[in-house]
Amino acid sequence: MAIEIRKAEISDAPRMADIAFAAWDTGIRPLLDERPGQRESERARLSQAAGTNWQNTIVATIDGIVVGWCSRSERRSYIPYLFVMPDMQGHGIGASLLSRMETILELQGASKVHLETPADNVRAVRFYERQGYHILALRGEPRSGHDPFASVHLEKQLQPFAGEIGED
Repeated sequence: MAIEIRKAEISDAPRMADIAFAAWDTGIRPLLDERPGQRESERARLSQAAGTNWQNTIVATIDGIVVGWCSRSERRSYIPYLFVMPDMQGHGIGASLLSRMETILELQGASKVHLETPADNVRAVRFYERQGYHILALRGEPRSGHDPFASVHLEKQLQPFAGEIGED
């Protein structure tokens, strides 16, 4: 199984939205109290996220099929989204995407990267810790709306590129 990572294209957005929803539905939704319309609302939110931030996103493909994606914030060293198809998790895809995104941030001069995940999503917290992230804070009070859970804020030190990136 050869994993390839490339820059996302706008045509990837529908597949990215499907991956995000599948990962949310199996990994995060079970942690939440059920609310009417919750699944539809989250599908719409993730679809919008995939369609509006694709320029700052990389995708992992296997045999040309997108199986995961990771995006960064446009203005800061923050990773708001990292999703892998549930049946493909545990095969190094998320680690590969995260490592590549960290390299991109380092080349842009970032010395740290931040992200957050639901506090109750122990599997995700452990994954990020294995990738070298450290817990900075726990926001214990859930917010309403799209973020109705307590979250863990994590940070990783990077080694920013200090040289010049020129053309040969």
